[in-house]
Amino acid sequence: MANLRLHFKISAMLSTQQLRFKYQNGPEFSFPDIQCGKGEHLLIIGESGKGKTTLLHLLAGMLKPVGGSVTIAGQQTSSLSDSKLDKFRGAHVGIVFQTAHFVESLSVEDNLVLPQFLSGKKVTKDKAVEVLTRLNLKDKTRQKPTQLSVGEQQRAAIARAMMNNPEVILADEPTSALDDKNANEVIALLEEQARTTGASLVIVTHDKRLKDRFPKQVQL
Repeated sequence: MANLRLHFKISAMLSTQQLRFKYQNGPEFSFPDIQCGKGEHLLIIGESGKGKTTLLHLLAGMLKPVGGSVTIAGQQTSSLSDSKLDKFRGAHVGIVFQTAHFVESLSVEDNLVLPQFLSGKKVTKDKAVEVLTRLNLKDKTRQKPTQLSVGEQQRAAIARAMMNNPEVILADEPTSALDDKNANEVIALLEEQARTTGASLVIVTHDKRLKDRFPKQVQL
């Protein structure tokens, strides 16, 4: 049994152990341990106030835990300096936020290549066009993000998250503001993009419409 546990930990692309976080003058959260293997899809579901977005920000290295650890691709991220963590996240993690955040003065294409620039990678606009084409947004390349519909903004956010071929895709409430049709399309796109690159997909949500779609789940 010990050997099986060891093998499982080694093969996990993303894992947490005894993860805790406390906001200054705010609530404290303790999270269940998580294991997500390469290419696996994991749904983390819970009601409002359970710390879902906090957990996603911890997984992404955007918050530092007060206890426990996050390990991605064999690297314990909390042990990295801020600059090394930024580069590591840019190379290994793609994030789709609940609300799509774009630099409004830049075109959709330039927003997509921004993560490459910030992570010190070669800027490849051809890759941006390729990803946008795959998500049926090629005709939006030169438009500003504010010219896109809500559904198009979500697709553009997914495109941006895929730019560096991440090994882990983290999605925070990607369907909460969408109707059934757009919600199904966004989830299908996330699953398709994860399969295309062999990435692990972790979705954090309170959207009960997704419960039957993902057999592997963690309840907060």
